Amino acid sequence: MGLIAIDVSVSVDGFVAGPNATLEEPLGEGGERLHEWIFGLDAWRERHGLEGGERSVDNDVVESAVARWGAVVMGRKMWSGGWGPWEDDPRADGWWGGEPPFRVPVFVLTHHAREPEVKASTPIEFVTEGIEVALGRALAAAGSRNVLVAGGASVAQQALASGLADELHLHVAPVLLGGGVRLFADGVTATTLERESVIESPAVTHVRYRVRHGPGDA
Repeated sequence: MGLIAIDVSVSVDGFVAGPNATLEEPLGEGGERLHEWIFGLDAWRERHGLEGGERSVDNDVVESAVARWGAVVMGRKMWSGGWGPWEDDPRADGWWGGEPPFRVPVFVLTHHAREPEVKASTPIEFVTEGIEVALGRALAAAGSRNVLVAGGASVAQQALASGLADELHLHVAPVLLGGGVRLFADGVTATTLERESVIESPAVTHVRYRVRHGPGDA
């Protein structure tokens, strides 16, 4: 069985999105700057049907992670930016339309039931029973590969609180947003992290932590 890894881009001051998010600007004011490091990479562009791209240490990090994905868990906001009944969501089909870039099963946490579907090579299941059910189904689908918990902040916090997350991967962008959505808000579950690696580039710092689940986990 693979690992469950939370994987998010975050500002130096701890935000995963800027203030005043809207459907038109779902990452809030300045939030897209957190992801500028990835847009030009070969591994990202290939997944989005684009040619060319940079091959660098950042690309190696993304390429290695993608090769280990067996399933993805995300929240409703990451899927479409919407809320409420699906029939009222203008982007109910997701940001990526008919060709999501994942190519592995995706499990979307939502309060509103919806039938499973398949888009291109990506099966999608909408989970209303909570994070533990979503992670369990994702682990079963992933087999020996890893489960990526892609966000947003609430889903990352829920994954940590469940005690099921094995790793935390932070891509720290050299940006101060000054406000917005914090990755770890007040009241986050107390958790001990063990740093496993730090990879630096001019664009971003990649930090991988192991989540320690108890005093006997060394």
